[in-house]
Amino acid sequence: MFCITEILIIEDNLLNQKIISFWLTKNGIDFKFASSGEEALELFGNSWYDVVIIDIMLPGISGLETAMLLRENCKSKYERQPFIIALTANALDNDRKRCMDSGMDEYMTKPFDFQHLNHILEDHFDIR
Repeated sequence: MFCITEILIIEDNLLNQKIISFWLTKNGIDFKFASSGEEALELFGNSWYDVVIIDIMLPGISGLETAMLLRENCKSKYERQPFIIALTANALDNDRKRCMDSGMDEYMTKPFDFQHLNHILEDHFDIR
């Protein structure tokens, strides 16, 4: 089981950024924000992030495309893949499938459920 060193949040909504940053700070988790897929890909070019939480509806490159590009770019550059969590207001079964088919590891719906995020992270990482 891996420890989380840093999370990348790809979210363009400032209110959602504030809500997420409050919870991560409260739990002692380091994080960075990107407001677009392009910005996230640039950040990943210079740093490693254990977990990536991606809003599906981003300006420019969509969250689905960003996830696929992250997977592709990380194959040759890093020893392992980041754990990618989809974050979306779309809550239909086919939305979940589309996210998972694009390379996401988990799926969360908005509004942000911190208890659900905590369970996801506890299941896959050492965050105690």
